[in-house]
Amino acid sequence: MQAELEERFQEFVRARWSHLVRTAYLLTGDAHHAEDLTQTALAKAFRSWRRVARADNPEAYVRRMLVSCNSDRFRKRRVTEALTAAPPEVAGRDEAASWADERGALMTALAGLPPRQRAVVVLRYWEDLSEAEVADTLGCSPGTVKSQASKGLAKLRTYPGLVQLAGGAVAGGQGGGR
Repeated sequence: MQAELEERFQEFVRARWSHLVRTAYLLTGDAHHAEDLTQTALAKAFRSWRRVARADNPEAYVRRMLVSCNSDRFRKRRVTEALTAAPPEVAGRDEAASWADERGALMTALAGLPPRQRAVVVLRYWEDLSEAEVADTLGCSPGTVKSQASKGLAKLRTYPGLVQLAGGAVAGGQGGGR
């Protein structure tokens, strides 16, 4: 029985690892922290995999663990992030560099949001979860999700790098998704 549970857990990790790391990256703004956060959440999920596997949506369960572990990271260590406005070196202006600039601007803007607003914006607009799913993931009311999303988007709209890159789409309130 234990071997079967371990195999189901391993299948889950193989299938969802990259998606969970991507979500964690958007929450943390750092690739190394994202992998650490994902590993921490998966370690907790493994310890209670029997319960997690019985959930209607194990991925949502683990996603909630990601958000909780990220919040714990700030509570325990009071981590301060010092992001720069521009990358240290600027390469040629080809399409890949332009995409990297856009991604950097988005990550810098997301890093400027408080952790709760960042979590709401990432889950609602990047992960494309409904307000109810975000509320369930974060353990709060849908009204809190709406207010945090509104405040987060309002702050993102004031970030000059995003407005320029999006050609005003973020400023116009259409800044969701991938």
